[in-house]
Amino acid sequence: MRAKYLPRVIFNLLISIYNSYQYKVRHSGKYKYYREYFKELESYTLKELEEIQIKRLAEFIAMAKIDSAYYEDLLTDIHVDSIDSIDSLKNIPFLDKDIIINNLSLISTIDENKGVSSYTGGTTGSSMKVIYTKEDIQERFACLDNFRERYGYRLGDKVAWFSGKDLLNRRDKKNRIYYKDDYFNRIRFYSTFDISQVTAKYYIESLEKFNCKYIVGFPSTVYEMCKIAESQGIKFNGKINYFFPTAEVVTREHRLFLKDYLGCRLVDQYASSEGAPFIFECSSGMLHIDITTGVFEVINESGEPSTSGNLVVTSFSTRGTPLIRYKIGDRLTLSNAQCNCGSKLPIASSIDGRRDDYLFSDKGEKVNLGNISNSTKKVSGILQFQIIQRDIGKIFILVVKNDKFSIKSEQEFRRELLSRFGQNTEIDFKYVEIIAKEASGKFRIIKNFVVEKTS
Repeated sequence: MRAKYLPRVIFNLLISIYNSYQYKVRHSGKYKYYREYFKELESYTLKELEEIQIKRLAEFIAMAKIDSAYYEDLLTDIHVDSIDSIDSLKNIPFLDKDIIINNLSLISTIDENKGVSSYTGGTTGSSMKVIYTKEDIQERFACLDNFRERYGYRLGDKVAWFSGKDLLNRRDKKNRIYYKDDYFNRIRFYSTFDISQVTAKYYIESLEKFNCKYIVGFPSTVYEMCKIAESQGIKFNGKINYFFPTAEVVTREHRLFLKDYLGCRLVDQYASSEGAPFIFECSSGMLHIDITTGVFEVINESGEPSTSGNLVVTSFSTRGTPLIRYKIGDRLTLSNAQCNCGSKLPIASSIDGRRDDYLFSDKGEKVNLGNISNSTKKVSGILQFQIIQRDIGKIFILVVKNDKFSIKSEQEFRRELLSRFGQNTEIDFKYVEIIAKEASGKFRIIKNFVVEKTS
């Protein structure tokens, strides 16, 4: 990102202008309609919500059959009039990342220049792009904003954002400034690549001065920052109300420590860059599966329905790149518990992604999975990768590539990794046909043998 080398004020203005354009796309069109729609659904009974789910499912399948060349062929024998339950999906084959990567133009219902592209590194190691319609974007943000509003957040409130953005230049770091500002929308974007024993106090000081009530981003990064500060006797002389985590599983340790140090409550939510339906944490701390946004299927290793296992999603807000029975790579455990918050939506007892995955930079600082998985977002030709680390300052990478991968791809991938692990990191690539799964059947994007050697 060459813009980051511009004078700070100019770069901040560019961020502000770009975000304002994004906000215009997200909050125009049918955004207001969906805000009112999701607000109204909060008072519905479970039966009414299930009826809405089936109605939306039938409409979504019908749309995919008409508008997607891939689904026109795949769904030939599926009759929309016969869709009367989520069991109606069982005769449709599963969708996975490789299929999307290799068939995006057939699956998508719109051209890229007419939609909004979204990239995901994901936790399986394969970089993937999907294309949203503008209505998809407006629906998804209406749903997310409706959730956050329950905790007092309004658009325009100050927010500290911690996610995988490479924002800083040498001048910023020399001046101990580890963030960039969106002046118009009152968002402070913090670098998640530069938190260390030396810098943590400057992050805390900046967060205090910014005086925001909300944080969005990687929980492990904020946790690490605050842990370092606490170990150095640095107190946070402010008060964060709520932390909306993204991209990672929230642990009990995250919740307890950040509540104690920052004063905030972590309020979990599940979705994804590629467009999964939503799961939201309620005021009683329960995880509610929003069946009005899609269908969640939980299957075992044999592909049979289960109460705990691999998650398969069909998402109604993916009109641009329809996700039907998409094996997203996460795990979910269902619950029969009842909740007293007032919502009638079903409950998940846990969202079971991989927890606390990290490697080490050349200086011994932790590099979390959220940052690592983002490293292939715009690198062409990588189907899958796995990073193995046995010593600090060295990483070994297995790469499964397709014919779009080039020398330029490797160079870009190397640059992205060096920005995360440090410029003195030794990187060795090995290109393979397949990367073996673990005994559990899961694929690991990282293997940290440094931890095993030091534990």
